[in-house]
Amino acid sequence: MLLIGGDGQKFGVVPVSDALERAREQGLDLVEVAPNAEPPVCRILDYGKFKYDQAKKEREGRKHQKRVMLREVRMKVKIDSHDLDLKTRTAEKLLREGDKVKVSVMFRGREVTHPDLGRDLLQRIYDQLKDLALIEKPMAMEGRFMNM
Repeated sequence: MLLIGGDGQKFGVVPVSDALERAREQGLDLVEVAPNAEPPVCRILDYGKFKYDQAKKEREGRKHQKRVMLREVRMKVKIDSHDLDLKTRTAEKLLREGDKVKVSVMFRGREVTHPDLGRDLLQRIYDQLKDLALIEKPMAMEGRFMNM
């Protein structure tokens, strides 16, 4: 195996027993860092500190990732055209920011007997946003809401 010391010093290719002995002498651990390499690469270091540093790097990497949020735009079936334009602009803004948008139409009372009105409304919104959006989930009724 190829042995590297704690300070980065290369010892070259040494037998496993010699590597373990050197690690014991220094009071450190022998850690295999590249098992698939030819020959395998091992390093003499403090394993607890090594794990802590790896976890710290992983947390740091997660901190810089952008999380895609699911945002919802709700409206009723009897929405005014100006209000619909406003809701559509809001959905467009959210899509441009990189969020996913769930558009929900709420049915009240006997409006539930006319799902075609909700379908038409959702289709109108999609027609205005089709250059920005892809439909992940087709229109479906869930209780008294129709979602897309």
